[in-house]
Formats: sequence, structure tokens, C-alpha cells
Amino acid sequence: MAEITAAMVAKLREMTGAGLMDCKKALTEANGDMDKAVDILRKKGAATATTKGTREAREGVVAKHITPDGRLGVLVEVNCQTDFVARNEMFRAFAEDVAKRLAADPKTDFEADRVAMVAKIRENIQIPRHARMEVSGNGMIAAYIHTGGKVGVLVEVGAGKETTVAADDFKELVKDITLQIAAGHPLVVSREHVPADVLAKEKEIASEQVKNKPPQAIAKIVEGKIEKFYQTYCLVDQGFVKKNETSVKNHVASVAKQLDDQITIRRYVRFQVGETPAS
Repeated sequence: MAEITAAMVAKLREMTGAGLMDCKKALTEANGDMDKAVDILRKKGAATATTKGTREAREGVVAKHITPDGRLGVLVEVNCQTDFVARNEMFRAFAEDVAKRLAADPKTDFEADRVAMVAKIRENIQIPRHARMEVSGNGMIAAYIHTGGKVGVLVEVGAGKETTVAADDFKELVKDITLQIAAGHPLVVSREHVPADVLAKEKEIASEQVKNKPPQAIAKIVEGKIEKFYQTYCLVDQGFVKKNETSVKNHVASVAKQLDDQITIRRYVRFQVGETPAS
């Protein structure tokens, strides 16, 4: 039997929002396996927060660069050791320069620059990840950095006609989509992109939560729970950030109708400083 430490209980509580005793019991039942413990708490309805992946104690900023024509963009995370350095103007300028140079050449080697910056800042500096997008056909690349530089978004939105990309309504829509991704933290664009194993686990958890209900009611209740799951997990199913009574999908369709075109959210990435990226 694995030893269940106070640190493990605290970590599980942070991930799920469940009570301390519930967390300890779940870890004991799961023999110390954190992922299994999360599932146990969710099945019992004890988890009040959806885990987005374990956060590491890492500081830094997310920086962006978009080319003037809006057809290419880069998002990069640059880490340091303290929040004090993360707010340093020299450090932030370095992160922005990294993004700009990656836009020009994705194979740029920053090791010499990184070492030089470590000598100036006197903290360890790492560049753990970046994303680079270029438009295919008609469309636009846009980025958004949330206040403080801790969250950044890069997105590609496509259009059927070249004239649509120049329209102010389209530009505003793309900007709103970046805000939506930053605030809503979706995991995929649409329900067609939800991994089969993730959906199967959600159905299993939903079924376990209502197992004592009448058999004829279970299917309908589970269907409702899965629909709510989609509204959190999938970008286009989320409530639109500026008008929550409509979905992102419906808002995009409304703008597309105004512009007499087809508009598609093709792909996006969302970086949060210190998070453990999905494998």
C-alpha cells in the first residue's frame, strides 16, 4: 500500500476542490495514483473543480508576434525562476524578441542568447515551447496575451472569400475568439475532436453518478451531462464570452451570415505559464 502524504492530499484538493477527508480516502482507494483518485472523486460527485493538468512552480511570460499581414504568428513561453524577474522589462523584451525571431525562422537557435540573458538576469531561463502558425488559403492568424503575460492564445480562423478577411466584422470576430479561448480554456475546437478515451471516461463517470436512478432515466441524464461536458471542453460549444446566452458556434454563424461567407475556427493553442503541456 502506497504511503499517502499530506502533500499528496493537498495537491489532490487543489486539483479537484474536494474536501481533505474525501481526498485522503480517494488516494487510499487509488493506492496513491493521482489520476485514479481524481476519477474516484468525480464519480462520487465530490470534485468541484475540473483539473486542467498539474501546475508546476515555474514563473515567466507568454509572448507573441504576428506579421503585419496577419498571415503568420508565433506564441512562445519563456520561463524564469521568480515573478520579480518575470516583470522585468529586459526579460519581457527578450521574450518578445524570441517570438519575433521564431516568426522569421522557426529553426532559430537561442542557446547563446539564453546563456547571455542568464548572465544578465542571474536566474535560470528556459524556452520550453512555442507554436507557429501560417494561414492556409483565406484567413487570419491572431494572438492575445492576457494582462500580466501569464496566458497567451494563438488562433487561425479561415474564410471562404478573400474580401471577408478585410472586413471589420471578421477582424472583431477573430479578436473575440482569442478572448474566448483565454477565458474559457477549451481543450478542443469542436466535439468531433474530443479523444474517444476522454469521451468514454466522461460517460463512465456520468453513469456512475446516476447509477441509483431509474433505468429508464439514466440514458437521458447521462446525455444531459455529456452535453454540459461539451459546453466546457469544446470551444464552439461554449457560451460566447460577450453574449453568454448564445454559443460560440452560433455567433460565428451569425457573423458569417452577415458577411455572406463560411467562417471556420481551424486551430488554436493556449499557453499558460507553468502548466504541464498535454502529452
